[in-house]
Amino acid sequence: MQGKRILLIVGGGIAAYKSCELVRLIRREGGEVTCVLTAGAAHFVTPMTLAALSENPVHTTLWDLDAEAKMGHIQLSRQADLVVVCPATADLMAKMSAGIADDLAATLLLATDKPVLAVPAMNVRMWQHAATRRNVATLRSDGVDVLEPDEGPMACGEFGPGRLPEPAAILAAITAKLGDTAKPLAGKHVLVTAGPTHEPIDPVRYIANRSSGRQGFAIAEAAARAGARVTLVAGPVALPTPPGVTRVDVQTAREMAAAVDAALPADAAIMVAAVADWRVAAEAGQKLKKDGSGEIPPLTLTENPDILARLARAPNRPRLLVGFAAETEHVVAHAEAKLAKKGADWIVANDVSGDVMGGALNAVHIVRAGGVESLPEMPKAAVAAALIERIADALS
Repeated sequence: MQGKRILLIVGGGIAAYKSCELVRLIRREGGEVTCVLTAGAAHFVTPMTLAALSENPVHTTLWDLDAEAKMGHIQLSRQADLVVVCPATADLMAKMSAGIADDLAATLLLATDKPVLAVPAMNVRMWQHAATRRNVATLRSDGVDVLEPDEGPMACGEFGPGRLPEPAAILAAITAKLGDTAKPLAGKHVLVTAGPTHEPIDPVRYIANRSSGRQGFAIAEAAARAGARVTLVAGPVALPTPPGVTRVDVQTAREMAAAVDAALPADAAIMVAAVADWRVAAEAGQKLKKDGSGEIPPLTLTENPDILARLARAPNRPRLLVGFAAETEHVVAHAEAKLAKKGADWIVANDVSGDVMGGALNAVHIVRAGGVESLPEMPKAAVAAALIERIADALS
C-alpha cells in the first residue's frame, strides 16, 4: 500500500469509532489517508482525532469558501486511488444509490471517477430491509464494491448481520481492491487445510468432531485477497469455495495427508483442519447392528498420520509452517508444547470449550519461539485478516 492515496468517507453511525483504527492501519502500511466526515459522523468522532491520525486536514462541509474556490470537492474525488465509505450507513448508501448530492460526502461520491469500496454498518433490520437490499444491489451493479457486514451483537442490543467488519478485515479488502501491486502475497503459494475429517466405522457411522471449517475457509479467502495462489484442502463441510481459491475435497485424515503432499511445494502452509487423531483399525464392511445381547462391539483404534509433524520434516517443507491447536484448558501451555514437538514455526491456539467450533467469533494466541501474541475476540474473517497480515510480513 506504499504511497497509495485513500479518501475515507466516514458515515454517521456508532461504528464510526472504528474508522480511527482503520486510518492507523492504512498509515502503518504506508498509505496516505484524507478523511471526510458527514454531519452525523462528527457526533461520534471529531475532525481533530482523524486529522491527528491521518496527518491531513479533515473535510466536513461543501461550503468551505477557500476549498470550493478551487472546486475542492472535485479535486478530492479525483486525487485518491480508492474511495472508502466506512461506515456506510443505510442513509448514505441510499444517497449513493439514488445519485443524491446534498452534502460534501454525497457530492464526492457522485463526482468521483475512482473505484469505491463501501463497508456497511447498521441495525440488522435496516440491513435486511427491502429498500437497503435494493440499494446494495444497485450499487453493486453500478460497480461499487459493497462488503458484507459481520454478524454478531450490536450496540442497539440486537444480534445479526450488520456489524462493521473489524479494521484488519477492512484493510485486507482495501489492499485487494487496490490491485495486484498492493497485494503482499502476490506470487506466493499458500496451502490451507480446513474442517474436520470423517473416519468411517462402518458404511453408516464415523468418528468426527464439530469443526465447521469457517476459520480455515476465512484464512484461505484472506490469503487469496492478499494475492496468493491458494490451495484449500477441505474436509467434509458445507461451505462455498472462496473466490480465487483452488479447493480439494477430502473425507479422511489419510486423504488429507495425501492431498497436502500433492499440493507441495508451498511458500506457507496453514494447517487449520481439526484432523481426527485416531481411526478405526478395520472398517466394518456392513453396518454394525445390535444383536440383543447387550454386548458392545469392540472398536480397535489406530493413530492417523500427523500431517503437521510430517510436513515439518518434509524435504520440501514450506518456508513458513503454521499449525492450529484447539484446546479446552491450559491453552497457551499446550500450544507451546505442541510448537516444540511438531517442529512448526507458529502455533495458533484457541479455547474451544465454548461455542467457537461452528460459531462466528474466535480469540486466538499466536505462539512463536520468541513469545506469544494474543488477539482479542473478533469475527473469524478478522482473525483471518490479522493472521494473513502477519504471514505476509514473515514471508517478506
